[in-house]
Amino acid sequence: MPLKFDGVFEGGGVKGIGLVGALAYLEDQGYEPVNLAGTSAGAIVAALRAAGYSGHDLKRTLMGMDLRKFTDPTMVGRLPVAGPIISLTRRLGIYKGDFFLGLMRDLLAAKGKRTFRDLVIPEYADDIRYRYSLRLVASDITRGRMLVLPQDITAYGMKPDDLEVALAVRMSMSLPLFFWPVKLKNAAGRPSFIVDGGVLSKFPVEIFDSAGEPEWPTFGFRLVLPGPPKVERYKIKGPASMLSAMFGTMMAAHDARYIETHNFVRSITIDPLNVATTSFTLSAHQKEALYDSGRAAAKDFLAHWDFEAYKAMYRGGKAPPARRDLALTTGIKVSP
Repeated sequence: MPLKFDGVFEGGGVKGIGLVGALAYLEDQGYEPVNLAGTSAGAIVAALRAAGYSGHDLKRTLMGMDLRKFTDPTMVGRLPVAGPIISLTRRLGIYKGDFFLGLMRDLLAAKGKRTFRDLVIPEYADDIRYRYSLRLVASDITRGRMLVLPQDITAYGMKPDDLEVALAVRMSMSLPLFFWPVKLKNAAGRPSFIVDGGVLSKFPVEIFDSAGEPEWPTFGFRLVLPGPPKVERYKIKGPASMLSAMFGTMMAAHDARYIETHNFVRSITIDPLNVATTSFTLSAHQKEALYDSGRAAAKDFLAHWDFEAYKAMYRGGKAPPARRDLALTTGIKVSP
């Protein structure tokens, strides 16, 4: 019998290759996901795994992929200096995101998946909360709301079953100012701009939590540097690099925020090896190193993971211990 788990994958741009390494290691140890959720890069991993790709499948796909193709400016956007500024003015982003959307459609179609109707879990078909094996997080910056897709697509006049999975992933990975936002009409008939889920919730590890003792654990997959937060240094050479620096700084602030103890305990923390979120020129060696970092993090996590101890400490109805008290406990390790 496979060991079940729900997985929640953090965003992090190209660093998401580390998420794949961690997922592959868990699968090698006999773990199989039931429900999956993700933000930005985590949405890509979660969607493709939900469609039927294994962690090892995803590694092969990523290793052979030229990430530079993700940066697809318009003809005007290719103009030096002025091009990115014009694209920002006209489209609120430098890159179209069309290459990525087409790639996701092709990968999902290869597994016979197109809409969320194809990801319905039969035994939970009547429970809207758990109807789908996949949830993706995006941000409606017009209304200032976090979206959990497909359920929240009803606010835009669509049925969850009919939402295209690739489009939902495209919404979740729309790095602000970097990729064009996805434009939808909201219930009031006004346009809403949908961008990267990390703007409002980069790591929604609690998304599958419910009252009572869980039958299987939820594992969070985080991309975070070990030790105290480090100051990133960016070289600003023009509009594109400036936007990359702005977004990287914003996401670093998310990494530094406080995460509650029980979420640290059930999270696999992956060292992103100082790779920037928008480093689309990663070499094969860098990709391999990120993947290996994810595998190493998952191995270390499982060496200390104890589901029964976790349930007794955090889901038994008693007040959970403070993080500073965890050093006095056994069986559970708190990741940095």
